Amino acid sequence: MTTSATGATPGSGPTANSMRRALKRARDGVALDVTEAAVLLQARGTDLDDLTASAARVRDAGLDAAGRPGVITYSKSVFIPLTRLCRDKCHYCTFVTVPGKLRRAGHGMFMSPDEVLDIARRGAELGCKEALITLGDKPEDRWPEAREWLDAHGYDDTIAYVRAISIRILEETGLLPHLNPGVMSWTDFQRLKPVAPSMGMMLETTATRLWSEPGGPHHGSPDKEPAVRLRVLEDAGRSSVPFTSGLLIGIGETYEERADSLFALRRISRAYHGIQELIIQNFRAKPDTAMRGMPDAELDELIATVAVARHIMGPAACLQAPPNLVDSEYGRLIGAGIDDWGGVSPLTIDHVNPERPWPQIELLREQSSEAGFELRERLCVYPEFVQRGEPWLDPRLLPHVRALADPETGLALPDAVVEGHPWQEPEEAFTSSGRTDLHHTIDTEGRTGDRRDDFDAVYGDWEALREAAAPGMVPSRIDTDVRSALATAADDPTKLTDDEALALLHADGPALDALCRIADDVRRAAVGDDVTYIVTRNINFTNVCYTGCRFCAFAQRRTDADAYTLSLDQVADRAAQAWDVGAVEVCMQGGIHPDLPGTAYFDIAKAVKERVPGMHVHAFSPMEVVNGATRTGLSIREWLTAAKEAGLDTIPGTAAEILDDEVRWVLTKGKLPAATWIEVVTTAHELGIRSSSTMMYGHVDQPRHWLGHFRALSRIQQQTGGFTEFVTLPFIHTNAPVYLAGIARPGPTTRDNRAVMAMARLLLHPHIPNIQTSWVKLGTEGAAEMLRSGANDLGGTLMEETISRMAGSSYGSYKSVKDLIAVAEAAGRPARPRTTTYGEVPEERQRTAAASDGHLPELLPVLE
Repeated sequence: MTTSATGATPGSGPTANSMRRALKRARDGVALDVTEAAVLLQARGTDLDDLTASAARVRDAGLDAAGRPGVITYSKSVFIPLTRLCRDKCHYCTFVTVPGKLRRAGHGMFMSPDEVLDIARRGAELGCKEALITLGDKPEDRWPEAREWLDAHGYDDTIAYVRAISIRILEETGLLPHLNPGVMSWTDFQRLKPVAPSMGMMLETTATRLWSEPGGPHHGSPDKEPAVRLRVLEDAGRSSVPFTSGLLIGIGETYEERADSLFALRRISRAYHGIQELIIQNFRAKPDTAMRGMPDAELDELIATVAVARHIMGPAACLQAPPNLVDSEYGRLIGAGIDDWGGVSPLTIDHVNPERPWPQIELLREQSSEAGFELRERLCVYPEFVQRGEPWLDPRLLPHVRALADPETGLALPDAVVEGHPWQEPEEAFTSSGRTDLHHTIDTEGRTGDRRDDFDAVYGDWEALREAAAPGMVPSRIDTDVRSALATAADDPTKLTDDEALALLHADGPALDALCRIADDVRRAAVGDDVTYIVTRNINFTNVCYTGCRFCAFAQRRTDADAYTLSLDQVADRAAQAWDVGAVEVCMQGGIHPDLPGTAYFDIAKAVKERVPGMHVHAFSPMEVVNGATRTGLSIREWLTAAKEAGLDTIPGTAAEILDDEVRWVLTKGKLPAATWIEVVTTAHELGIRSSSTMMYGHVDQPRHWLGHFRALSRIQQQTGGFTEFVTLPFIHTNAPVYLAGIARPGPTTRDNRAVMAMARLLLHPHIPNIQTSWVKLGTEGAAEMLRSGANDLGGTLMEETISRMAGSSYGSYKSVKDLIAVAEAAGRPARPRTTTYGEVPEERQRTAAASDGHLPELLPVLE
């Protein structure tokens, strides 16, 4: 069935039998499939009455469960068209214009801050609580005039202006910004989340042909590619941003395509629980557009789509249809299953549909009452998210939201005073709190429990994740001859093809033994026989984190029993203790604590350098770098420059996991994408900040993912030369959420470890000469085996190690220099100390380390 949803020919609809079956399944609450949904979208007459009745029952059950039976909501808002310039060319749009028309009308390329704040203040006086900020996609990419305006006003891009004006709205008017800037990147979400409690972007349709084919409504509009828009919805979920989306119906899609769009929205909603509302908007043709002759979507089309959306999305979904796009047929929309009227403004017009005025709020109240519903005001962020709090609402926004929200219901307080409040970083960011002795009691007392209390919510939907993980865990078929691949590796590993490399990554038995011997020979030729190590101390300054990495057992909520945050003095004390026993480096990383300002990292580096000027500060993963940059409003380059000035010397290349988003989005809910990780490390290298590189493996990955990861690192190193080493990080499964949920396998096998180490040596040769094994993850015997398989470095003494120990590693948190030398000797090799960048260690440091060796556990615990 490929019936068009507009202009269908007589007799082209579904059969009576198929309609009866679909209606019965809807009435019985049985899950629909795409074919059945497409049938129901064509329900008319008594069939449509039947469909809407069952949809209304689903809606009512959801309202009962949410604690607001018989309530229909709306948001009292002002509409702020920040700019009407856009790089897209949608064929139905009258919102977008061109620079010449703006100039002739006496307008700037963007609304000025004074213009924006004037509207927001007048809205606040009328009791509005939402500032709906709508604008075209990335206008600076198409229009030089937009770029010039941004440059003249000191903004790097449109998103920077959106962020800045949102802060002013919060501080000077009290309205809550709801942002619709179009397609956003993952990094854009991190930049905007601290300044807006909710955001949105219509999916519109998943019908790619409407974008790709000439004459289609989205042809020539790069931001309307369905795959791109679906990625935005996923990134919103990964970033824990309450998000509004929806469909635009009647633009040429078929019923099957419309149904597919609804199922795509359901899939994302189910995976992340972050779609706060779904808008079903009916197309209305506008003069002076390419689609002016297209018929409007009929009311029955809208009613059927609302009802089917309700059945597909379920009782918990919030469903909206704009009331100004129907002719007083409010009762039918309520009867079809909506529970919200959207934003309604007593002040501004609907700039997207300027010919359709908003209904008066009192009229909506009357119409809702006639249908048996009470009209209640909500905020731009839906009540469920108000009540969830972190991680959905940034701490800097909580005072603004709480000033307007009813703490019992999460709805708007009817008599709330709408006034500005300071937007600021939390005070007392570095107050010592929680289990600050975890760095040594993890070895004696262990962790309080094997998982966080919010295990079932913070990581997304486990069942949806299990389905998403399955394709990536299917092994690849290997046809390449292992013997010929071994010959290539022995002759010149730089000539290994991807097929040969993949065959070797699967090697086992005698072939694996031969592979490890070849890797060991390459290691000997590249760096000699010395096994290097570093006297270092790990300092994990906080484990409070809401990112939702599913492999991480370290992260805790601030209220969890094992949560802690160190003060700056405690960080400096630990660095000083490390210096006193011979350390040349501190490695500092922490959770993405929502209360820590973006400048906190600078403060940490300064604290160490002021206390111990000679200490090398190896700190802040790429995820922390992005967090710092987005919180301060700086670019990654600007932030890294400031961090270097504060005392940062090098950065750890952690947070890489596997540089393949197929795997990353199973492993983590909210961590940075692979492309952003690469951007951070390459930018750091360009600034003279070197980094390590890492790979965590043995979870939901396959050898093909390892190969892609190695190739990516090799390309970066050939471009920048900034990696000091590569570190293998076998997955520790014991307490990892993704393992406890039954998705990941229980870490890599010994075969995996040997193959990964050997192939790291071969595939990164000669660009990254130093390959490190992890004794804290593999133990003494495992590390010695890796030294026979291509590794030349044992890492550090650590002195404290919390991340792997929280995950369930049983190999302790500290190795003395003598212990590390013994590991090297077990592999038949000599050992020597090194610096972070593999230089010679000063004699004074070596003497101090030797004098203190083996006594660290007694020396290092921090006493309160």
